[in-house]
Amino acid sequence: MLKLALLTSLVTANAYIWPSPQLDALEALRWDQDRNGITALIQPCDFFIFGSAKSGRSNAADWIRTVFHDMATHNKADGTGGMDASIRFAEEQGRPKASFALRDGFSNTVAVLQPVANRYISIADALAVGAILAIENCAGPEIAFRGGRVDAAEPNLPGVPEPQQDLDSHIASFARQGFTQTEMIGLVAYILSAEFSIRRSPILCPELNDPSNTQSVAHFDTTNTHFDNRVATEYIAGTTQNPLVVGLNQTTNSDKRIFGSDGNATMRSFANSPDLFASTCADLFARMIDTVPAGVQLTEVITPLPVKPHNLNLILAANNTIQFSGEVRLWNVAEDADPVVRLLWDDRTGRKTNNVTVVQDSVVTVSGGRYNAAWYVFDHIATPALARLDAVAGITSIRFTVDNKLEDQGGVGFAVQDDIMFAASSCFTLDSNNGDTGRFDVAVRTGVDPTRVYLEQSARDSVDRPTTIEIDLTPHPVDPNATFGIWSITQALSFTSFTIGAEIGGAKVTRGLPTSVFGFGQCSQVE
Repeated sequence: MLKLALLTSLVTANAYIWPSPQLDALEALRWDQDRNGITALIQPCDFFIFGSAKSGRSNAADWIRTVFHDMATHNKADGTGGMDASIRFAEEQGRPKASFALRDGFSNTVAVLQPVANRYISIADALAVGAILAIENCAGPEIAFRGGRVDAAEPNLPGVPEPQQDLDSHIASFARQGFTQTEMIGLVAYILSAEFSIRRSPILCPELNDPSNTQSVAHFDTTNTHFDNRVATEYIAGTTQNPLVVGLNQTTNSDKRIFGSDGNATMRSFANSPDLFASTCADLFARMIDTVPAGVQLTEVITPLPVKPHNLNLILAANNTIQFSGEVRLWNVAEDADPVVRLLWDDRTGRKTNNVTVVQDSVVTVSGGRYNAAWYVFDHIATPALARLDAVAGITSIRFTVDNKLEDQGGVGFAVQDDIMFAASSCFTLDSNNGDTGRFDVAVRTGVDPTRVYLEQSARDSVDRPTTIEIDLTPHPVDPNATFGIWSITQALSFTSFTIGAEIGGAKVTRGLPTSVFGFGQCSQVE
């Protein structure tokens, strides 16, 4: 029997109503960890993609350190700086403090996580989620995530505290960012516990000459591949190996000054209680990544939907039929659960008796083993009935039953847009004489009357922020008795994927999944 357990550490009251394009994308990035490819780069936690397995470095440490440096430019007085992905600019990466913090770790992090960004997910959001996943999948606490960060157009002013600065300078620096002295101690301890290590510097620590640690990475505690409170227990016990506490140069032993600034009271409390350390650090890390420039409005904490459709797609096929496909995710199910899941849909005729059984694809573990998610698929191959939906009737909303329990967002259902879709007549031509071409045909339901229909192509602007290029299509003459009219474009053949955009009643809408023309047949075969 399916066990849809209540989420004990998340408040589901904040869950949104699907669909919501931005929240759908952010929720998937945060919780669909088997799909976004990020967690594969932090499993195991000492995995490093940019060098030898014996370098002593890790992706996880780089990602967490990068987020701190991105945030640390914040000035709460004037609202500048904060989590805005300005760390991607070479000017910020080249500042003096970066020499202590794996300068190439910043560029490595951006290179890995920036491609995740799109029109709905900023680079800063991708950096924040990367750091969260690094912590959670390396034995750390669960971190609340809000989305909606806005990427900077230029570098911020310097603001990251430097090891050689005195205690008053550090207190002032963290106060500028919005943190008290006690919070400074907690945040530094947490960042160190999560960062695991720091690259050798002649100023901080000597060459290690260790063949299993070729970059002479100095670790902050003895459990350097996962999160725990050892950074505190070893500090209090006097056995710490933290190079910013027991380094060769007293001037750069900044952590020693910070930790001892309240007589070690905060560090002692962390050493005495792993739970206090974890809960305090989870709160401080969430605050850190939520530190954004003035005027940026973040979403509510993004919690996983208990039942969520995914990758819904409609194609206008031959004989005035529609092919419908997609997936549905059931959240927090028992690993061995195999419930009967049925897809129900409503159409334009008002019929509500359409239904098919869908097939389980996989059950995956996410968030460091805290939750399971079960994925079910439905398409015109696994479920033939979905290959020949009547185009006139279409499909307007879907619901699910899970072992006969109705899941429909409290009666709202899951809305489906069947007004604009790719047509199966889209095709490509291989012509060595005149050039290879691809033709996209887009079907527009009669009566929708858009003023424009266009392909949407993901791109980057001059400072690498996600943007969208629009490529207009041309309408064919419309048969007033036809269910759909066709808009088309023929262009040079490429592997580029496009979604569909349209302007309807003065508003822009997006339809369909990113689709390459190679997803269709050759023109000689479809015409």
